[in-house]
Amino acid sequence: MNDNQAKPIVIKVGGTLLESPDTAKAFFNVIATLQQTLPVVLVHGGGSRVAALLEALNFKSTKLHGLRVTPPEQLPYVVGVLAGTVNKTLCSWAMQAGIATVGLSLLDGRMCIGEPLGSEYGAVGKVRPQQPQFLESVLNLQQLPIISSIAADKHGALLNVNADDAAAAIAELIKGELVLLSDVPCVLDADKLPIATLNQEQVNALIAQNVIQGGMAVKVRAAIATANQINSVVRIASWKTPQQLLGLLAGEAVGTAILPEAN
Repeated sequence: MNDNQAKPIVIKVGGTLLESPDTAKAFFNVIATLQQTLPVVLVHGGGSRVAALLEALNFKSTKLHGLRVTPPEQLPYVVGVLAGTVNKTLCSWAMQAGIATVGLSLLDGRMCIGEPLGSEYGAVGKVRPQQPQFLESVLNLQQLPIISSIAADKHGALLNVNADDAAAAIAELIKGELVLLSDVPCVLDADKLPIATLNQEQVNALIAQNVIQGGMAVKVRAAIATANQINSVVRIASWKTPQQLLGLLAGEAVGTAILPEAN
């Protein structure tokens, strides 16, 4: 990217945003405002839409350690939902907000390379950043990249990737700030009270105590790993109140701040 360009922000949003068109409209209006100041990348999942289609097709859908198991016979449908329906719906809503957008997947432009997570997960993979040039060129054109969490391994085999991990890899790729949007405004403690900041030691303890579990545990692990990798705060916030993202421009506290380890 240009040397004088602001540090990009990578925002991850789940497919549940699709069930709230009014919130989605407000969300993309906020994205349009953010773009006036800094480059923005949107990474998305779509678990609720995937689950609905698999149920309609009488497929069994299961999760293991917070990750959706993807048997090979289900992969074409998962790819169709994430890289197709969900991605293009988000692109169309961005266009309605006056945003120029490009719909992508993790494998495009060799942004990321994947590898299978393990046979027990089926066609589920993990990714690592590879080549930033393509994504940087899209940002230099003032476009909004909207990236689905579909990747490929070195042989070209498609993989379903957890969207939090996908967003973390993209943030690492372009050295951007990372915001993981959830259904809740922040991480909660055992008493369901907001947690302002979390470090590695606190994260490990809360996961061991089952205070943080399931999908939130996956999200927090991805956040702490990325915070350490890019040596920057990663935030977990809610897509239901998108206006709070504007606070990032003013340096305000948003959601739960996941802190990198002190050097």
